[in-house]
Amino acid sequence: MEVTLADSERVQEIAELFDDYRNFYQQESDIEGAVAFLKARFEKNDSVIYTANDHSRLAGFIQLYPSYSSVSMQRIWILNDLFVAEPYRRKEVAKQLMEAAKKHAEATGALRIQCATQSLNVPAQKLYESLGYLKDEVFYHYALGLEK
Repeated sequence: MEVTLADSERVQEIAELFDDYRNFYQQESDIEGAVAFLKARFEKNDSVIYTANDHSRLAGFIQLYPSYSSVSMQRIWILNDLFVAEPYRRKEVAKQLMEAAKKHAEATGALRIQCATQSLNVPAQKLYESLGYLKDEVFYHYALGLEK
């Protein structure tokens, strides 16, 4: 398995797996929307995507978004998306993608990586904890949905 930094040349291929990721979170399939969304990320350079590649086949991806900690005045990375195709699960592909994210964060001088997952996604929780991620017991996270 080879993990590489993705570029815009692979948007269509990544979009197909990105669509599967969205389906996992009960969203309707929208390949066109996925392509447009990912193209915008590359064009605006506002995320970083690493892919796990099994020869020429895409096995998984991880997407990081930059942010900052005002208190520490340092960069942080938001690990927003991690997905591995069904045939590649339980084969340490997610772990390899997580390691690429960690190396990227270290190379960019980041303070930390933050991530979240659904409370029912026990496999993701176990992965994060096995890699040293700590469950936040200090802060509550809130979200405000906005009308479109």
